[in-house]
Amino acid sequence: MKELRYISLLVLLLVGLPGTTIAQQDPSYTLYNYNMNVINPAFAGSTEQTQLNVNFRSQWVGLQGAPETQSLSLGIPINNKIGIGASVVNDRVFVLNETDAYIDFSYKLQLTDNTKLYLGLKAGGSFVDIDLNSLQITNDPLFTENVSTFNPNIGIGALLRTNNYYITLSAPQLLKSDRYEKEAGIATEATDELHFFAGGGYHISLNDNLQFTPSTMVRMVSGSPTTIDLTGTFDIYNRIELGLNYRLNESVSGLAFVKMADWMAFGYAYDRATTNIGDYSRGSHEVLLRFNL
Repeated sequence: MKELRYISLLVLLLVGLPGTTIAQQDPSYTLYNYNMNVINPAFAGSTEQTQLNVNFRSQWVGLQGAPETQSLSLGIPINNKIGIGASVVNDRVFVLNETDAYIDFSYKLQLTDNTKLYLGLKAGGSFVDIDLNSLQITNDPLFTENVSTFNPNIGIGALLRTNNYYITLSAPQLLKSDRYEKEAGIATEATDELHFFAGGGYHISLNDNLQFTPSTMVRMVSGSPTTIDLTGTFDIYNRIELGLNYRLNESVSGLAFVKMADWMAFGYAYDRATTNIGDYSRGSHEVLLRFNL
């Protein structure tokens, strides 16, 4: 029964049906507003101070082989116009383990006194390992060979920022690449497809010590449903942020972000699936640590 479950999940998530191609999505983050370097290179150095973010996400706790993601991103302002950065993301789902490593470059255009446009470029690639041997299925040649590959890629991004609102657009992986393809008469493959992100937020000052920010993030991937995040956060005394997130037809979340000191902040989010998978898991947890260097 255990082998049958793994085979079913593997076929659905990684290989697909014979003669077909499926799109494999990159990790989703509930704390996306605090970890934008990973998906948009325009954010590298845009905070005008060196910033290091460390993120841990455990999805669908209680389900064996559910996604586990760790990410590290760094943004460094070189001068008033140029920023650089780097990011490493490790994502493990069942027998698939992927590590993405990228470097970022951003350039700032001062459009008006209060309007800045950041343009970004991302370059790197993905190290992909599929551990089929761990399934211990010896009577099917499809599951007896491990797969290891490196797929280079590039990405672009833009960030428009004013005192009151921001708009972000990015395509962190422009090149389509194969993750798995089995020959010997079996025409199946799993691929990385183009990811496109569009989002924004608006800052509403309620009084001197309270600000409300509604924001959204839309993710589009060829061959997969569009994902829409709607988030609302209250910033209290510019020290504590509390909010709710709704991922359309997927989950509802509570989140908090606390500036513990001028050089350190802590974020946490708890997601509860609104789909049937919520009946079999104990939710998802996400933790973020930020260091201002």
